[in-house]
Amino acid sequence: MQYKTIKKGIFRSRPNRFIAYVEIAGKDEICHVKNTGRCKELLVEGATVYLEESNNTNRRTKYDLVAVEKGDRLINLDSQAPNRVFSEWATCFFRDAISVLPEKTFGNSRFDFCVTHRDGRASFVEVKGVTLEQDGIVLFPDAPTERGVKHLRELCECVKEGYGAYLFFVVQMRDVKCFMPNEATHPEFAEALRTAKKEGVQIYAVDCNVTASEMTIRDFVTVVL
Repeated sequence: MQYKTIKKGIFRSRPNRFIAYVEIAGKDEICHVKNTGRCKELLVEGATVYLEESNNTNRRTKYDLVAVEKGDRLINLDSQAPNRVFSEWATCFFRDAISVLPEKTFGNSRFDFCVTHRDGRASFVEVKGVTLEQDGIVLFPDAPTERGVKHLRELCECVKEGYGAYLFFVVQMRDVKCFMPNEATHPEFAEALRTAKKEGVQIYAVDCNVTASEMTIRDFVTVVL
């Protein structure tokens, strides 16, 4: 997954979930933040950030904030990127896939992907992006997510009805120790994740190679529940 025109900037402030003020080439610009999560430990004043410049003259904002430096780490912040990189990588994991289709409904949920296997079986896949890192451990979620709990329960229903069910945590950085559910922030999600594992949902985490202009899935990360 690649971005087009990337600019480097200095983060100044984030008045709401959707926009940020960033200094680019000495000028303050209003930028769209492509992540509605809190990201408080990442978007701090003075942080180096990377932005994709849009050529759409009708937009209110000229730039999308897509990545941030945290110490020696470069972390992709684009909430759309995990699905994009998973789509590119899916057949590397599902080697018997004859199709990988996005946005498929099951029950009361719409999952990110449905994989049709060569033998006719189908698997539903949900993808979650992970940007929260503490001492090399990555955590999800960074804010309570009732929608995430609902997806886990629906994935359990998929298993009961004979479908494959997968949850992939796409870690938007590399070289982390392990993935864990963020029990302190949302204990209900952590418990639902452990229940889903017991009921047959396949849970994986993968990290990514990240540059200012590109992100690709790199390797599996240990999942600790």
